[in-house]
Amino acid sequence: MRKAWKRTLLAFVALVIVALAVGGWKIYGTYHELDQMQKPQDQSLFGQFTEKPEEKPPEWTGTERVNILLMGGDARGLRKGEVPRSDSMMVASFDPVTKKAHLFSILRDTYVSIPDHGKERINAALALGGPNLAMKTVGNLLGLDIQYYVYVDFQGFIKLVDAIGGVDFYVEKDMHYTDAADDHKYDIDLKKGQQHLDGEHALQYVRFRHDAMSDFTRTERQRAFLGAIADKLKSGWNLFKLPDILNKINPYIETNLSVNDMLKLASLGYKSHEAGSAQVPPMDLISDEREGGAAVLGVKDLDALKGFVQQQLAADTTEATPSPSASSSASASASP
Repeated sequence: MRKAWKRTLLAFVALVIVALAVGGWKIYGTYHELDQMQKPQDQSLFGQFTEKPEEKPPEWTGTERVNILLMGGDARGLRKGEVPRSDSMMVASFDPVTKKAHLFSILRDTYVSIPDHGKERINAALALGGPNLAMKTVGNLLGLDIQYYVYVDFQGFIKLVDAIGGVDFYVEKDMHYTDAADDHKYDIDLKKGQQHLDGEHALQYVRFRHDAMSDFTRTERQRAFLGAIADKLKSGWNLFKLPDILNKINPYIETNLSVNDMLKLASLGYKSHEAGSAQVPPMDLISDEREGGAAVLGVKDLDALKGFVQQQLAADTTEATPSPSASSSASASASP
């Protein structure tokens, strides 16, 4: 199965290219909406955090590896000034020299050291110090420099799915979860089978984690659903509606990417190929621990984890997959 994040990136590039081709007002509209994703401090969800020199992300010159932290969170029910934890965390990594791209899904309950805050679950870094602290914490875990972040509120996810007319998707099993403590705002009720998911039900699907494998299978579901969104985005009508779609989701997206950064990354992503993806920490480096009476995921060996990341970055899963012509040649030479 093609990697969902790769299809999403390519769909985004296609959206921008087509939007630029349909006329001057579309060019302005698309550029304007992309530019609005980088929020000024007084409009940012993270505006209360001051930038600390030791947390400032490194600049990307365009010649070295670039890493982007992708975070999803839910700001519903928060009081003014409160910041959500990152419910989902991924790192997309691109090498401009080898043109290889990798994706790492980070288990949100991983128990790590957060600079100036002691040990906590890794998803707490965003709430404790904002995106820069989250990038620094994730970078320390992976042994990578994280230059950029993209944060998407779950309301933005709902708006996106609704803006493209929903998504036809196969739900692999019944999914039920209810919690009266939250006035049932987060209840999940999905039936197994092929169905049309609107934004609210799509969010239920990608958030469901109340089964035996919890976050381990949830991250797989998220990548698969992102692929379905990418396919829907590539339809002609949704391409034409790009400025309107961006306008609806813009209030729920924050990033330190400028429009020029986005265009450079889009170009790099278009030229790159999907070399692999992995879960962090891998299963053999996870230890089940308890902190304050709650279960957390410990890391058995931090140096081994960083070595694992480097091994993944050096690998290329596409090289292990023989091309059709190669397979045909091998079959022919094996024939009597």
